[in-house]
Amino acid sequence: MRTTKTASGKTAVQVVERAHQKTRVVKHIGSAGNNGELKILKRQAEQYIIDSTITNPLFPELFGVNSPLLLSEVEQVVDRLSVTQSVHTFAHEFLSYFYERTGLTRLGSNLLRDLSFMRLIEPCSKLRSIMLLHKYFSIDYTEDAVYGGLQKLILLKDEAEKIAVSYATQTFGFDFSMVFYDVTTLYYESFTEDEDSFDDEGNMIEKGLRKGGLGKEIKIGQPIIVIGLMVTKEGFPVSYEIYEGNTFEGDTFIPSILSFKKKHNIQTLTIVADAAMISFDNVEKLKKQQLSYIVGARIANLENKEMVQIHQELIGLNQTLGELEIIDGKSIQRQTKKGLLICDFSLKRYKKDMREMEKQIIRAKNLVAKNTDGKRTKFLQLKQTDNTVKKKKGEKVYELNTALIEKAKLLLGIKGYYTNLFDKDDKLTNQDIINHYHSLWHVEKAFRIAKFDLRARPIFHHKRDSIEAHILIVFVSLCLAKTIEMKTNYSIRKVRDMIWDILDITFTDRLTNKQFVKRMDTTDNPMVKLLEN
Repeated sequence: MRTTKTASGKTAVQVVERAHQKTRVVKHIGSAGNNGELKILKRQAEQYIIDSTITNPLFPELFGVNSPLLLSEVEQVVDRLSVTQSVHTFAHEFLSYFYERTGLTRLGSNLLRDLSFMRLIEPCSKLRSIMLLHKYFSIDYTEDAVYGGLQKLILLKDEAEKIAVSYATQTFGFDFSMVFYDVTTLYYESFTEDEDSFDDEGNMIEKGLRKGGLGKEIKIGQPIIVIGLMVTKEGFPVSYEIYEGNTFEGDTFIPSILSFKKKHNIQTLTIVADAAMISFDNVEKLKKQQLSYIVGARIANLENKEMVQIHQELIGLNQTLGELEIIDGKSIQRQTKKGLLICDFSLKRYKKDMREMEKQIIRAKNLVAKNTDGKRTKFLQLKQTDNTVKKKKGEKVYELNTALIEKAKLLLGIKGYYTNLFDKDDKLTNQDIINHYHSLWHVEKAFRIAKFDLRARPIFHHKRDSIEAHILIVFVSLCLAKTIEMKTNYSIRKVRDMIWDILDITFTDRLTNKQFVKRMDTTDNPMVKLLEN
């Protein structure tokens, strides 16, 4: 070890070797501006010599590297350190662990993986994702790599679904016997619809995807697309289809089911869906394909005579006591053209329906008193007046819709379900059908995660390929989110907060330019313990 003066007046500390009458600098340790820094640099030089030498030193007492630093020396070391980088390496490691656990690494696309991670961490545009991947994880993509890569991602849809089905089969025992289906809409940050494209002979080449339609959210003038999603009874997504925005949601039902059935060569399948999916046409198509179904029934659309009969059977009048006989959980069956109709009564639902009805009646009465219209007021109607009643030109008179109120009273606490399962299994009970239908909330939850936690909408892409790639990224993120939630028993938001608290911080010694990486304390973090176990 030697010291030498630099042109700036500082003292340089170097490790040198002497051979053949020549001195060679092996390592420049750093330059000290005072005695404290010089002492520390000498210790580092001594440590370097010990680490680089095969044999132990002949006179170890001459080396003071193992002696403790004085407090003043520690303070000088700390003052020399600056934080030059902080990255969320653990978050990426955590998500990668579950990505691999789910089998998604078989897709072979780092771009799909990292964009899916960003959906979970901070959903944003693809352009901002490029910036955040560098900022958060020190992962670099060019714009060309991302936007060019989106065109290739759509080729991975079928494989992504196969991986999802494989994971559901191995983890939950999914056997295709029952899947749950629902539809949602995603809107665009645009007011321009896509036009259909035709060849020279007038034949349609491709239908425009972004179309005006009846969306789940009120976004006047903004085009939408329709998404049909299938999940297991645990809520794990296994398939999805994309439809043009002007597609009626009931028309997505059969194509989605048949596509799923064909992909996986399914022989027997029961579909559970809400009331919007059922129609006489759909029922006939399901029967033709020998598929079973449990679908919500809109009993308010039945004839009044049928509603009265259902009400009397479920909430009959006790002739002895002269009062309504309410039995919580009572159910009945009725044969209809759409299949067997099962209706059940719930006391909890009855009380809820009653509260909602009373609120609507009060609201309608207030509007009648003011003689004004109100948005989404259920029991309000225009008054039908004869020619003998004089009124001003264009004047509207409102009144309570008493017929609708009486109809609503008949259905308080009652819900209906159509099914053809009894044709194949006479051991089933009404309650079995009802329980299966109630599991449909898992699809609704999956859509909530996709829309709110993963912010699947609004969509900013314009090209069909890019739109389909975006939906694939959301689907993969949803698979990952459900895997994490079911393993940790925490919501994906809570998990995100816990893994985001752990930073890998890089310190740089301004004197030696040496860098040190230190991970924040993880002692009490349950996500760290989960990976360790």
